[in-house]
Amino acid sequence: MTPPPPPPLPQPRPADALGGRLIVSCQAPPGDPMRHTGTLVRMAMAAEAGGAAAVRVNDPEVVAATVAAVGLPVIGLWKDGDTGVYITPGVRHALALVEAGAAVVAADATARPRPDGSTFAELVAAVHAAGAQVMADVSTLAEGREAAARGADLVSTTLSGYVPGSPRQTAPDLALVAELAAAIDVPVVAEGRIATPAQAAEALAAGAASVVVGTAITAPTALTRLFAEALPR
Repeated sequence: MTPPPPPPLPQPRPADALGGRLIVSCQAPPGDPMRHTGTLVRMAMAAEAGGAAAVRVNDPEVVAATVAAVGLPVIGLWKDGDTGVYITPGVRHALALVEAGAAVVAADATARPRPDGSTFAELVAAVHAAGAQVMADVSTLAEGREAAARGADLVSTTLSGYVPGSPRQTAPDLALVAELAAAIDVPVVAEGRIATPAQAAEALAAGAASVVVGTAITAPTALTRLFAEALPR
């Protein structure tokens, strides 16, 4: 009698596959020539070819197209508006990203009120019930602790320096990375103003489990502006 086949091995959770590796943010601001679904998908394909472990992508349409084109976990977010809580601000935004294929949903987890009156904990519960994970975008140590307590699978320093109450600086907030890594049990992701490979390595040394880089890799308009403004006129 032929023995039954062994049960399939459990698939690694997306958060577990990112340790020590690079996540590339493939986004473009409104009005930028690069803000085109096909172009952003090719950014993600290039990131995959270059060795990225995952990509961070804005908008359900772009998430779905990226999921279809690359073999990497897609971290989806939905920027709705440009003030207050606008990175995946509500449960409906989060579930739309899961439906589009996002393995991880990135959402604002700051202490500010959400526009629909929901809580971050409700968003986490909805995403988990739908079978995906949550990356909490925070700006302070207290917010990171709270996000981890509410079930976030990863906590990212994305909003440090961009929210009142967090220090404005031109370099990555490695102090916050180190504080979070020492205070919470979920992986800490360093994101924000990481401009060089050396800074990415410093973020890992400070305790980050992985590093997100966006502008320095995928923003030719912003990079061109830096060079153009540095030259004498």
